[in-house]
Amino acid sequence: MVKSLLCALLGMLSTLAIQAQTETAASKATPATSAAPTAPPATPKPASPRQLFPGLFEAVQLGRVFPDNKTFVDAAPRQAPATILAAWRREKNRPGFQLKAFVTAHFDLPAEGAMPFQTDVQAGLRHHLDTLWAVLARPAAPAVDAADSLAAFRSLLPLPRPYLVPGGRFREVYYWDSYFTMLGLAEAGKGPLLKDITDNFAFLIGRYGFVPNGNRSYYLTRSQPPFFANMVQLLARERGNGELLRYRPALEAEYRYWMQGAETLKPGTAVRRAVRLPSGALLNRYWDDSDQPREESYAEDVAAAKLSKQPPAQFYRNVRAAAASGWDFSSRWFGAGGGLGSIQTTDLVPVDLNCLLYNLEMTLAEAARVAGQAAQARTYATKATQRKTALLALCWDPKAGWFQDYNWRRRQRAGVRTLAGVFPLAFGLATAPQASRVAAGLKANFLKPGGLVSTLATTRQQWDAPNGWAPLQYLAIEGLTRYQQTALADTVARRWVRLNSRVFTQTGKLLEKYDVVNVNRPAGGGEYPLQDGFGWTNGVLLKLLNREKR
Repeated sequence: MVKSLLCALLGMLSTLAIQAQTETAASKATPATSAAPTAPPATPKPASPRQLFPGLFEAVQLGRVFPDNKTFVDAAPRQAPATILAAWRREKNRPGFQLKAFVTAHFDLPAEGAMPFQTDVQAGLRHHLDTLWAVLARPAAPAVDAADSLAAFRSLLPLPRPYLVPGGRFREVYYWDSYFTMLGLAEAGKGPLLKDITDNFAFLIGRYGFVPNGNRSYYLTRSQPPFFANMVQLLARERGNGELLRYRPALEAEYRYWMQGAETLKPGTAVRRAVRLPSGALLNRYWDDSDQPREESYAEDVAAAKLSKQPPAQFYRNVRAAAASGWDFSSRWFGAGGGLGSIQTTDLVPVDLNCLLYNLEMTLAEAARVAGQAAQARTYATKATQRKTALLALCWDPKAGWFQDYNWRRRQRAGVRTLAGVFPLAFGLATAPQASRVAAGLKANFLKPGGLVSTLATTRQQWDAPNGWAPLQYLAIEGLTRYQQTALADTVARRWVRLNSRVFTQTGKLLEKYDVVNVNRPAGGGEYPLQDGFGWTNGVLLKLLNREKR
């Protein structure tokens, strides 16, 4: 007990010192060229709730003490884990023992239910959006206090700057959500908060070597779609190209994370996030370093694994990799004709991920040019060109007229059309004829009364039809506009804005996702109820509202 507390105190003192160094460096730096706040990687990483509370964790999650498995992993312990575990072992077999009462006595549970504010529908949609920035805002995570012996046992990871949460059950910052939220912040003139959010991600990269799915200890085994380069580009448009130099170390570190082990890969093999194809080309996949059930969805994963023919560790890895993609879950990741049990995420080279990494390579090339390092600029530009060549060769289906994920094990395209196919347009990889065919496919198959469906498959998965999601609408609109398909881009934008606005007028809410096929029906599917808030919906909506005015 004393030893564990001492270790925790030493860890907290180390974190406090890192944060102090970060703040000092940031305060002395000039805005244009200073390094972003980063920290040396922490060793070891904070323990997750399952690691801290073995036995008790499984009892709570599998016993469905709370309807949502995320409740317990977000709870804050009131005593050290050893104390709580000892009490649980003493009491659990006593007559009348109630596990929920035990947990509520020893943990501070997160707030549940709707956000604590009253919507004023009469004030209008723009007023609502402006109000939500404050509602979803969170201050810098409490500084680690050496006197707080319990700080190391909470799942929430400290952040040095203020940030925004998506809303609902999502009480922490999320990686790819944040970029689309930032689009709205830029439109709203919230420049300082743009910088704060970008600084937080640079801090996370410096501390952990990558941006976790979210700032929770149980997310430290995976990242999400790498939009950090887009965040830096957004900030550079606000503040100048010096931001490329400021965040260059963090951009390089994130690139190393995604390419870890790639240099020694043999053709036709993969390691972690890197895949070397038989041609020798390097592409990437989604991956999670754990092969255990997700702690925040533990009961769901354990139950689903029993229905899969895959070995449990393989199934869990594929489920976690899908969570890393942000598309959790979709028939996009499933075997032909199969459900969740056939999930094969790690076998797929995703179109969207590799477009994002192309953008990261191009951003690093531009940063090197700004720094006057022509040779490094050429190196990154060459990597980007090679990635583009490989992606267009493998993922473009000329028969379907669509960009598809590539199954690197089977050496064939996945044969599934999804809105991930718009990413080559959004990031400028597609040829003009390819973009025209994608536009035709969007209009003929994906366009619905409320916008674009995520896939053409109607399942009970939330990233399939009939659901539409703000980030995919935005990227489709951007891609279509980039290739002069403006009429279709305007149609998508108009339908999405109209659906968001109508639901707000009726309910006073902006939602995580929408049914774009039947606009009078709420979206469904997935592992949890429909959430309101909602960060990326707000950001994209304000961006599109202002687009209509221009």
